[in-house]
Amino acid sequence: MSPRPRKRRQYASGSVYQRSSDNRWVGTIEAGWTSTGARRRIVVTAKTEAEVKTKLKLKARDLDRGETSTSPRTTVKAWAETWLEMTERTDRPKTHTTDLGAVRKYIVPVIGHKRLVQLAPADVRAVDAKVREGTGNSSTVRRYHGTLIRMLKAAQAEGYSIPARVLDVKAPAPAPTDRQEVAEPDALAMLAVAATLPHGSRWLAAFLQGMRQGECLGLTWDEVDEDRLSVSWQLQALPYVDRSRKALGFRIPDGYEAKRLEKSLHLVRPKSRAGWRVIPLVPWMAESLASWREVAPASPHGLVWPAQSGSPASARQDRLEWRALQDTVGVRHPSGRYYELHEARHATATLLMKLGVDEAVRIQIMGHSSIASTRGYEHVDVTQARKALERVAERLQLG
Repeated sequence: MSPRPRKRRQYASGSVYQRSSDNRWVGTIEAGWTSTGARRRIVVTAKTEAEVKTKLKLKARDLDRGETSTSPRTTVKAWAETWLEMTERTDRPKTHTTDLGAVRKYIVPVIGHKRLVQLAPADVRAVDAKVREGTGNSSTVRRYHGTLIRMLKAAQAEGYSIPARVLDVKAPAPAPTDRQEVAEPDALAMLAVAATLPHGSRWLAAFLQGMRQGECLGLTWDEVDEDRLSVSWQLQALPYVDRSRKALGFRIPDGYEAKRLEKSLHLVRPKSRAGWRVIPLVPWMAESLASWREVAPASPHGLVWPAQSGSPASARQDRLEWRALQDTVGVRHPSGRYYELHEARHATATLLMKLGVDEAVRIQIMGHSSIASTRGYEHVDVTQARKALERVAERLQLG
């Protein structure tokens, strides 16, 4: 007598079928990943179809409750791939790209073969040492250390056993930095030259408004009114899902608002709600913008400071122009290097502080995340912010 025909049918997220070799019923359900990085399937068997369905229901319920056991054989490499897949849908693209680099270049090559349960503090320090050797940058060591610890804490939250002493390893101390505000005499000299340039408003936005580079390059004319501008987008290049297959699109997490302009360049929302703000325009800035609008390159995206072609300006070209401005004026950071563009923003913050501007107003102008503000509060704050910026303009001899 020939064996009964094999039957297979879908059941929830798994499947149920009768095995031809012994006529037992088999049920399978997807359950994450194995220690080697392959998909893990839970398999149950029974004499009857009803019995195997009951077993499968119980397993599915345990999965929903997070009560499934985690394998003590799971390696760092296997968990890292699972974690990257999880965070791809939740973390901002820049954060995920940083984590991806840390995992692929350092964490997996150094300790990927180790089982999570067997990790020791020395393993964390070994990764730190390899990053230091490979980059020579203490800031990168500290950043990648944070990636490893976050990854291991996520594993612990999923039920994996991570030795507590591993998570307690302190991050390397931050390296001393020579970042500072652009010195006031240097700022005055740069603004004097910027005033002679058609797009001088670009540099005034950095010094007077304290706007970040991405905020300036992503500013559109529809966000500029006669007496104020709205900072609600930033220009940013988003990573492709796969650079060799660009048709797959970009790595964009859930709930992340982005508008594609050209190639990989997108307009994205500020990192925090505080970054989305309204900045009043003092007369000099309003006049400078009005003059620029008459001669600015036509941008199909309505960008205020596009490239000469009308396409979005690249961050690299913007930095080169910033350096060219310093060359024209003949100024440098006290160490002899070029001032970094972000140090113009430091200058804004320092001037606001020197002028005794209220802390809440300073935070509102700079767009820091230290204060949670409602739109009603923002409207009240605009008047105070305008007065503060008028004082900054006077200090920068713009009045």
